[in-house]
Amino acid sequence: MTEATQLTDVREEYEFLDADDRYRLLIDLGRALEPMPDALKTDATLVRGCSASVWVYPTVLDDGRLHFLADSNAAITKGIIALVLLTVQDQAPADIRATDIEGALAPFDLRNQLSSNRTQGIPNMIALIRSTAERYA
Repeated sequence: MTEATQLTDVREEYEFLDADDRYRLLIDLGRALEPMPDALKTDATLVRGCSASVWVYPTVLDDGRLHFLADSNAAITKGIIALVLLTVQDQAPADIRATDIEGALAPFDLRNQLSSNRTQGIPNMIALIRSTAERYA
């Protein structure tokens, strides 16, 4: 299953849920993230501007695609970064640069579904992913 398919499946499920179940879905997405070793949770991998601590670490696969490890100390924020990663995970840097991440996330209406504290760091998460793709492109 591709990331686009996974994102579509998650969005379809999300649309049918009430607010509490949407929170649970985000938390489950975060729990499903690949574990990020504590040694990678450094100041260099910290996403600035998030109310919770969020770390994102890029790795380059043998074929040049980018694979991101991510974590947060807040369950819902971890789910949000998992949702963001569904839009770009294991793609070529040029494809990540061309991806409309904000557009892919728009149907989730996170700004209206979650508190501003929980969503304030999303643009910074996206900016970090894009700048990483720029460096590797």
